[in-house]
Amino acid sequence: MKNMTDKYSRPSLLMADDKGKIYDIPDIEPAGMKAGHYFRLKPADLIELHPDSELFLMPLRNPIGFDMNSGKFVEFSENPISSKKEPCYAVAAFVAPGYTAAFSAAFKRRKDAPTLPLFSYAAAAFYKGRFYAAAVRVDFEKRQELAGMDMDTLKKNVREIRALFPTNRLVKHLERCALTYCCPAGKNFFLKRYEAPLPTSPKCNASCRGCISFQPGEKIPVTQPRITFVPTPEEVAEVALFHISNVKDPVVSFGQGCEGEPLMVGKVLVDAVRLIRKSTSKGMINLNSNASKPDIVAKLFDAGLDSIRVSVNSVRKESYHKYYRPRGYSFGDVMSSVRVAKKASGFVSVNYLVMPGFTDSKPEISAFRRFLKNTGVDMIQWRNLNYDHQLYFKEMGELPPPGDISGIKTLIKSIKKDFPQVMQGYFNPSRARIKRHKAKTAA
Repeated sequence: MKNMTDKYSRPSLLMADDKGKIYDIPDIEPAGMKAGHYFRLKPADLIELHPDSELFLMPLRNPIGFDMNSGKFVEFSENPISSKKEPCYAVAAFVAPGYTAAFSAAFKRRKDAPTLPLFSYAAAAFYKGRFYAAAVRVDFEKRQELAGMDMDTLKKNVREIRALFPTNRLVKHLERCALTYCCPAGKNFFLKRYEAPLPTSPKCNASCRGCISFQPGEKIPVTQPRITFVPTPEEVAEVALFHISNVKDPVVSFGQGCEGEPLMVGKVLVDAVRLIRKSTSKGMINLNSNASKPDIVAKLFDAGLDSIRVSVNSVRKESYHKYYRPRGYSFGDVMSSVRVAKKASGFVSVNYLVMPGFTDSKPEISAFRRFLKNTGVDMIQWRNLNYDHQLYFKEMGELPPPGDISGIKTLIKSIKKDFPQVMQGYFNPSRARIKRHKAKTAA
């Protein structure tokens, strides 16, 4: 890393060469991108990069920075530090869990640039001798921090739990998730802490553009293949009860990245929840879902489900349908499921998939505020939408002007002020965390 010194009082642009070496350009400030527009990044827009974050080279994408001398955005096609004519590439940050990107990385796409893999790409910068990202921390729980996931302990526990449940296929599947795909949820099950995953469904009734477990063709690679079988209610209950009995304030969740839509195997879920609740009243049983089947949602809450996390990229019907491409259900069914869950006194979270420039645009903010007011949902989980920024706006058919984009940070702050009863975060909350929030807002 060149120019790695604290003498630079302003953030500087990052770029990479074709060998993956990262450079900072001290005379050029970093830029962020929203809806194809470039924005000059200020120190207040940046947060120091968490150690669990990663820096990505963006193939065939020229970095964009802000030149203070000219007062203009500038594009680089060659590395300005090298004495040779070498290509350079934009650099982005994949922020750690608990952080939400506020600006996407700024770049100019070259001809024949490939579609980006399914990650989020926050703007990155070099500042005060360290790496920074244009992001905001929305959750301070250390649930998925690598520092709490000792690999020796994990492998030892995998062997022990495998011996306890030698015929349970779900345990075997979670072992692969934890050790092969390094899934933090899978790791937490074997480490006996926080939230345990309960994947169940190989199929889905949506064709989400950013689905990480299934992509037709070879244009976009999946990051984690789906489960290939439907576990029995007994297998599911066995995993859930083991976790609940070994964790102080446990959460177990259907609906993981390694599966389709859990409501597609609704009877298995209902029977599993009944088996769990027959043995214990402890812990939160949660469903991460597209909420496409309100009748099954009702049965699940009747059986003992505690909470549901409803995933949306938008609370506007047209934009929702463009991203989720639902088959056999509509956004109206999603809204019905939210009402069903609230009627059953369930805890309802919105898994709000954030794309800078879209989520914080005037039309979406207005619709989201109406949604919060009309539904009375309990929590917003500000999660990053893992998708190619430019491709997303092309497929949504929207390019809001810069004046109609308020900023992710501003949006989160204003929602917190106007809806103080609504929890904000990143992870599915436990009973104790919900209790603490209610006590705090009631004070």
